Amino acid sequence: MLSTIAVGTDGSETAKKAVAEAIELAKRYDAELVLISAFQDSGTAPEDEPDERQWAYSTSAQLQAILSRLKSDLKAEGLSCRTLSAEGDPADVIVKLAEECNADALVIGNKGMHRRVLGSIPNSITHKAPCSVFVVKTS
Repeated sequence: MLSTIAVGTDGSETAKKAVAEAIELAKRYDAELVLISAFQDSGTAPEDEPDERQWAYSTSAQLQAILSRLKSDLKAEGLSCRTLSAEGDPADVIVKLAEECNADALVIGNKGMHRRVLGSIPNSITHKAPCSVFVVKTS
């Protein structure tokens, strides 16, 4: 039985397809959904930038906004949902976070974090993941 389903997302259009599949699995198995993502911060904003624009320079802040909005939408639909994110190599981070949340299944898109084809990120994840991996055809 699946009790925890993790899904890798970066907020992209292709990742939305993986999230949609993960939602269906979570509903079918009455499982908790864990939105997981990796980021690599681009640095800090110049000191003269207003505080409200600081987020534009931080991929982690942008990602947190995306994940928070998605989590709120899913909770409004009645799904048990939480988010996890960390800085680092996307494949390594997604595998680590799937392990941390004790995922029974991990859903990812075949393009992987802004990639054009099944490449190093989805390939790495399928080989290293601590659980079953469902690769969604997103193109």
